[in-house]
Amino acid sequence: MKALPNDIVLRPRFQLELQQPKENALESFEKEKDKSFLINRIDDHVFIKFQKKDIHFWSPQLHLEINEIDSEKAKVYGLFGPNPTLWTFFMFLHFGVGTFFIIFGIWAYSSASLDKPYGLQLGAMIFMVVLWFVLYAFGRAGRRKGKPQMNQLFHFMREVLQLN
Repeated sequence: MKALPNDIVLRPRFQLELQQPKENALESFEKEKDKSFLINRIDDHVFIKFQKKDIHFWSPQLHLEINEIDSEKAKVYGLFGPNPTLWTFFMFLHFGVGTFFIIFGIWAYSSASLDKPYGLQLGAMIFMVVLWFVLYAFGRAGRRKGKPQMNQLFHFMREVLQLN
């Protein structure tokens, strides 16, 4: 298994192989008594979140999918991510900025083709690029703020699966 890199990507993923059956791994999460995390299991999927009192705007959650390799081995696929509502909103903003950039580009091209002034449209396009960089910086700042909790989730998962 590879360790988490120092420069964690926006939604880091990992895989690891367990030397135990899939059901044992899934049951170990159901039996876990640590009250600092909320653990939900749906079929082969386990979702680990922080308690309400420990959550801030950028708090991550860990989604695990545990698949059977054979009767004695299992494979864990892990995905760290922000709250799904936050992620959806953040992606909505990015797509909105991209859409407006394209709209202003088409408008600028149409105005230029008709020999009309197009400075306003170019200014709006530049503003969209600046806004995208602001969103990018905001996302990187949030990733830095959520990294300690991401490491807590990762170490908790390793303890539950007895990988330490």
